[in-house]
Order: sequence, then structure tokens, then C-alpha cells
Amino acid sequence: MADLSNKKVAILTEEGFEQVELTSPKEALEAAGATVHIISPKSGKIKAWNHTDWGIEVDVDKELSNASPDDYDALVLPGGVLNPDKLRQNKEAVAFAKAFLDAGKPLAAICHGPQLLIETGELKGRRMTSYPSLQTDLKNAGADWVDEKVVTDNGLVTSRTPDDLDAFNAKAIEEIAEGVHA
Repeated sequence: MADLSNKKVAILTEEGFEQVELTSPKEALEAAGATVHIISPKSGKIKAWNHTDWGIEVDVDKELSNASPDDYDALVLPGGVLNPDKLRQNKEAVAFAKAFLDAGKPLAAICHGPQLLIETGELKGRRMTSYPSLQTDLKNAGADWVDEKVVTDNGLVTSRTPDDLDAFNAKAIEEIAEGVHA
């Protein structure tokens, strides 16, 4: 496994993130040595969605209004239906994610997480996957959508569902270890 002890990773999320799509990548990144911060427009705690009902609460490490993409080496976007829908309506969240794409920093989004990326206007020609219901939205945003477990395009890592988490986590760690992509 790659050593991420010199890397700082942001997980941008809102209420209603899919629980395992935050906890699994966070645990994998920390096991690889990365410093991981949960960033949200909200302060205090935010609540997960766990399959069919509310799940755990996680502490927000930094409010989005006080976070800078310059302070992080990579960004992770968990899915869930509620979380990305809220974030895509937040101009500050869209700008935060766009900054990672513009800088070529690794960005990993799973399930419905890529929904936020549609709002950046930066997906034209990018090869991606997602939860199947987003394929038309991503294609309309100019992405080349494919149905694969994990897809990497120049530092952008995407996966479809929690079933893909092992492959998603491994590829995200690999891309974060590689650093900025030209």
C-alpha cells in the first residue's frame, strides 16, 4: 500500500451522505497514513444515511467557509442521494470541488458523489462512472460514462456503489500517492 503520511485529504460532505461511502474511504486513507478532514457547510456533527434509515453522526473538522483547497492534496466525495443534491446547490461547495479539478489534484467520487462535479462544468471528455441513475446527467455534462467498478481519468477516480469500495479505495490511494496530474 502507498504511504500517504505526507498527504492531507478533504472529504466534502453534507447531511445524508451514505455512511459506508464516507467511513470506508476515511479508514482506508488513514490506514495509509493520510490526514483526513471532514469538511461541510455545517458545523458540529452531520448525520449519515445508512441504506434505508438515518445512521451515525460524524464530527465536522472544518466548516467549508473556513476551508481552502490549497490546504489539501486530494478530495473525496461520498455519495448518498441527499448529500450531493445539497452540495450541488451550494456555490461554495461547487467552487471547492472545481479547484481540485482545475489544479489536477486527485479527486475521488463514488455513487451519487459525481453529481456535485456536474455543476463545475469541468467534465467534458472525462471518462467516469457513477450510480447508474446519473449516467444521463454525466453524459449531458460531456463525460464519457462507462459501467465499470472503478474508473480513473487523470487523477479523477469514480465508482458506482458501495459494492465497489475496495477497488475505489485502492485506486484513490494510488492516485493520491501519485500527486498532481497534469
